[in-house]
Order: sequence, then structure tokens, then C-alpha cells
Amino acid sequence: MTKRNWKGTTTTVVAILMGTSLLMNGQAYAASETSLTSTTTHNQDKHKIDHKLQQNNEESVDDQNNEQAENEQTDQMVQDGTNIDLTADEESNNNSQNKQTQDKAAASSSDIADQVISKGLKYKGVPYKYGSSKKTTRTFDCSSFTQRVFKEVGVKLPRDSRQQSKVGQKVSKDQLQKGDLVFFRSYGSSSSRITHVAIYAGDNKLLHTYGKPGVTTTKFKGTSWEKRFELGRRVM
Repeated sequence: MTKRNWKGTTTTVVAILMGTSLLMNGQAYAASETSLTSTTTHNQDKHKIDHKLQQNNEESVDDQNNEQAENEQTDQMVQDGTNIDLTADEESNNNSQNKQTQDKAAASSSDIADQVISKGLKYKGVPYKYGSSKKTTRTFDCSSFTQRVFKEVGVKLPRDSRQQSKVGQKVSKDQLQKGDLVFFRSYGSSSSRITHVAIYAGDNKLLHTYGKPGVTTTKFKGTSWEKRFELGRRVM
């Protein structure tokens, strides 16, 4: 009868079983590690994708904001340009209106000046009398004559020549225009005291009254009247 060595067989079986278990455990560990690595890689890829999507969304929002800002800036520029054009148009209209007003005023003054000369010439030859009353047209002195003529065109002047020399805008000899008052000092005097007044009739002529000629016209520049010139006044 043969005696079997069960102890050795058992040991061998146990060893085989342990090896199998270790092998299986190793495979399980390897599978687990592979699964973990795969999961980690997947999570990393997903994180990268999410980050990229978020970055794209942020860039899209930034682009929209920038576009909106540019549109608002463009709208404002257009609006500002329109306002500038309107302001320029308004300024042009105002300048045009001011020029028309000035032209009308100049034309009106010129018309009145012509009327002054016309009114004055109708008294040509009326005798001169110092201290004549402002109520009479039968005689004149220099200031009552100018007062009367301007009164007939609606312009009020004081009675005395020195008072008249303070009315209106002062003008120089070279600035004299038709209808301006011209004031004189005494001949040969250095004093600025006014002693005579005349009306500038244009074309180097004075319309006034003095001495024997009475109301008359005389030349201005190149005569003793120019030497006596003190100032001019524009009252229209």
C-alpha cells in the first residue's frame, strides 16, 4: 500500500492558491490604477474643456461689451457732429441776421442823412442872426440851424453848439460821413472851446450858416475851416 504525502500536496495547493490570489489582486490593482488614471485624465480634459468654454464665453461677453461701447461712442460722435452742424447753422443765421440788421441800419442812416441835407438846403440863403429863436425859420445862428434841420427828420438836438458836441459818437476828420455834425474852435485859437457847428454834406462840403452868406455850403479840407476843426459827431 502506497503512502501519499498529503502535506506536500496541501502546501503546493496553498502556494498555488496564494499565487493566484496575488496575481488576481495584482491585476485588480492594475485595473484599479488604470481606471483611476483614466478618470483623472478624463477629469483633466473635462476641466480644460470647461475652462476653454468659460474663456470663450468671457471673450464673447468682452467683445459684445466692446462693440456696445463702440456703438455708443459712434452714436455720440454722430450726435455731437449733428449738434455742431446745428450750432454752425445757427451761428451762420445769427451772423446773417446781424448783417442784415446792420445793412438796414446803415441804409436807414444814409437815407436820414440825405434827408438832413435836403432839409438844410431848402433854407439856403436864410440870413444869419446870432441868438435866433429856435421857433423861427426866418433867421438862424449855427446851432439853431442844425437843431431845426435835425428836428425835421426826427432827431432831437440841444440848442447850444457846445451841448450838441457831446451828443452821439465822436468821429475824426477822416471818418466824417454825410449827415455828421462838425464842430470848430475860433480861428487861430489853441483852445478847444466850441464856437461853431456845421453839417457835413459829403464831397468835402459843409452845410451851415454864418455872417452875410447866411445858410450856405462851403469847402472843408484845404480851407480855414479845416484848420479850425475840433471834432465830429455822428448822431444818427
